[in-house]
Amino acid sequence: MKKSLFVLAIAAAAVGTVHAQANDTLAKIKSAGKVVIGTRDSSAPLAYTTGDGKYTGYHVEICNRIVDAVKADLKLPNLATEYTLVTSQNRIPLVINGTVDLECGSTTNNATRQNQVGFAPTTYVTNVRIAVKASSGITSIAQLNGKKVATTTGTTSVQLLRKHERATGVNFEEVFGKDHADSFLLLDTGRADAFVMDDNILAGNIVNAKNPADFKIVGETLSEEPIAIMYRKEDPGFKKVVDDAVKAMMKSGEIDKIYAKWFMGPIPPRNVSVNMPMTASLKNAIANPNDKPAEEYAKK
Repeated sequence: MKKSLFVLAIAAAAVGTVHAQANDTLAKIKSAGKVVIGTRDSSAPLAYTTGDGKYTGYHVEICNRIVDAVKADLKLPNLATEYTLVTSQNRIPLVINGTVDLECGSTTNNATRQNQVGFAPTTYVTNVRIAVKASSGITSIAQLNGKKVATTTGTTSVQLLRKHERATGVNFEEVFGKDHADSFLLLDTGRADAFVMDDNILAGNIVNAKNPADFKIVGETLSEEPIAIMYRKEDPGFKKVVDDAVKAMMKSGEIDKIYAKWFMGPIPPRNVSVNMPMTASLKNAIANPNDKPAEEYAKK
């Protein structure tokens, strides 16, 4: 009996060791000689491509500053940075399985996701709303009855819409885009009457549209949600490096400058501004760094 218990203890220790190694992102990065950033192609101004194979945006810039902190921690100044395109559907699995080290896109930090992955302190707070054609006459959720509403596969926006108190008795048809650009295209081409998504993503797609004046963001706020950089769960060493880097940017005021660059100034490729001043909620999150899930924001 004692022998069996001893064998089980050894096996459990071995499993624990393997688990720890699997979540030792700093060791993985050092061995690979690179940091892999997972990012989005149409989540402007947080993370997007300008069409030349390069990724840019508010969260991409923040992640590049985090990579500098990783280089300093590992004493590897020549560490490479590699970008991998992720989608709403595969972003969490690719973080969990180690394909990407940092997910720098437009991911909501919520309680369900916290069971699977870890989040850095909140760096953006979004309001989920709806975008429509300016000529549609739609100004509220109640007017979506009988309409087609687009959203991106793998996101929670339509679920929020259905749960909203003002959506009671409103029946609409869901249509899905494979990514945010595809969802916006459904609206642009008339295959959808509205696109429900984070306000910053809606604004980013509108300013980069051929005719931005053809669209507007309307209706009630469906939800206020914290957006944050995502990494593997139960990896305290990597979490400390990432979180400390984010907190340092918040304390120094650097993150305010990065925000102003991407949300208030002209951004590529059209060099126009989304013109979204920092909200009181985001100012509070920067003054009091935290990784609270969306459910905490819903309690306000």
